Amino acid sequence: FFRMLRFVAKASAPRLCSLALSPSLAGAALFSTSQRLMAGKRVAVVLSGCGVYDGAEIHEATSVLIHLSRAKAQTSIFAPDRPQMHVINHLKGAPAEGESRNVLVESARIARGNIKPLSELDASSQDAVIFPGGFGAAKNLCDFATQGTNMTVQPDVAAVLRAFHGAKKPIGLCCIAPVLAAKVLPGATVTLGKEEAEGGRFP
Repeated sequence: FFRMLRFVAKASAPRLCSLALSPSLAGAALFSTSQRLMAGKRVAVVLSGCGVYDGAEIHEATSVLIHLSRAKAQTSIFAPDRPQMHVINHLKGAPAEGESRNVLVESARIARGNIKPLSELDASSQDAVIFPGGFGAAKNLCDFATQGTNMTVQPDVAAVLRAFHGAKKPIGLCCIAPVLAAKVLPGATVTLGKEEAEGGRFP
C-alpha cells in the first residue's frame, strides 16, 4: 500500500528480500511491518468530492482510509470548501444540468462528517498526506480535465504539496492525482499512459 508511504522502506527492505523466497508469507509480513511502523503516524487524506466522475473515487478513498486504519495510523480528512466544477449524474454518466454541489460538503459523505476545510491543513501537524484519485482531482483540485498540460492547480492544493515536499514528508497520490505534484513540484514528472505523447511524460 503506497509502499506504506515510505515509512517501511528502509526497515523492511532486508526482510522483503528474504521473503522473496516465501511469497505466501510476504503479504502478512509486510502488513505486520507496516503496522508496526505506521502505528500512530498522522496522515492527512485530501478528498475532492464524492463520486468518481465529479469527485473523489469512492473505492480509492475508502481503501486508503481502511488500510491506514488497519495500520493504526491517525487519519485526518480535508477537502476544499468551494463549488465543484460541475455535477455528474452517475446513473446516466452525464452532467446534471442546474445542479451545484460543494466539494467539502460532498467529501463529508465519505468522511462521515469528520472533515475539515483544506485551508486548515497544516503540514507541521501531519506526518504524510494522501490524495485519492477520481475525476474530482482533475476537476476540483486543478483544471487538468479541461486544460490538459496547460492546467493550473488550485492555490490551496499547491500550498499543501509544497509544504509537505519542503518538509520532506511523504506524499501519496492515486490514479490521476500525480499530475498535481508534477505541475507544482520542480523536477517531478509522471507518465499518463500515452507513450506516443511527449514520450509519455508530464509535464
